[in-house]
Amino acid sequence: MPGAPRCPLFPADNVWNTRITGLPVDSHSGAWLAAMSSATTRLHPDFGPSGDPRAPYGIPYTVAPPSQRFVSLRFTYASESDSGPYPFGPSTPIEGGRSATGDRHAIMVDPRTCTLYELWDARYSAAGSTAGSGAIWHLRSDALRPAGWTSADAAGLPILPGLLTYAEVRSGSITHALRMTAELTDTAYLWPARHEAGNSGRPSLPPMGARFRLKASFSLAGYSRDAKVVLRAMQQYGLILADNGSNWYFQGEAENDWPASLISELKTVPASAFQAVDESGLEIRPNSGAARQP
Repeated sequence: MPGAPRCPLFPADNVWNTRITGLPVDSHSGAWLAAMSSATTRLHPDFGPSGDPRAPYGIPYTVAPPSQRFVSLRFTYASESDSGPYPFGPSTPIEGGRSATGDRHAIMVDPRTCTLYELWDARYSAAGSTAGSGAIWHLRSDALRPAGWTSADAAGLPILPGLLTYAEVRSGSITHALRMTAELTDTAYLWPARHEAGNSGRPSLPPMGARFRLKASFSLAGYSRDAKVVLRAMQQYGLILADNGSNWYFQGEAENDWPASLISELKTVPASAFQAVDESGLEIRPNSGAARQP
């Protein structure tokens, strides 16, 4: 990953990094798409210039320098959070900026140990930092969080492997699934998710961990080179439902370099061009994110 070339973004066999082109359509696909207003909704890239160069849309991450202090935090959901300490400080980028009132995610990577640290509702203070929840992953491991545990995301999944970056778009190759949100979700979760945050036990609503694939029949003709790179990734790796939020929003890094033309192109893709896939056949062990490879 950028800034930490010795560190993989999870092993090559991880479910985030596994192609889903051959997976069957999930039997709930039609109901889930209807619950997400797919017939009248288009994709929404949840990243790019905001008008404030200090706080572009998207989720920032940082590679911790050797001088970064590790601190302990007080968590709202302490029983489901990893105690740390975390490489978190006054200069750590926060989603939405220092004064944000939203999710305030903070994502940090220690390149020396290839360890990923993620916080939700992160607030730094020299007198004692706090967060809603926190999770730690080893980037060379497929281990999942304990069943039923949240993370910095409602699905109990890591955020960083699902973020789209402009660097990989420019490279011409995206080899991982993307993180997405839905307004209403079921009180259930599917592997590899570990946690739910639904408000109704209705199977017609998508559960956390549901995976959606852009149909192979969707024509990429007329799209720019960069848009085709993103759309091919959605056909090959898909989107993983990881949090509650607006329907069909998908996330990328907070970066001012995202071209407005690319953002506009991606907003033209109809959500009805997607289908939910059944990825249960990829599961090898319930507590591991390692997936059977096609």
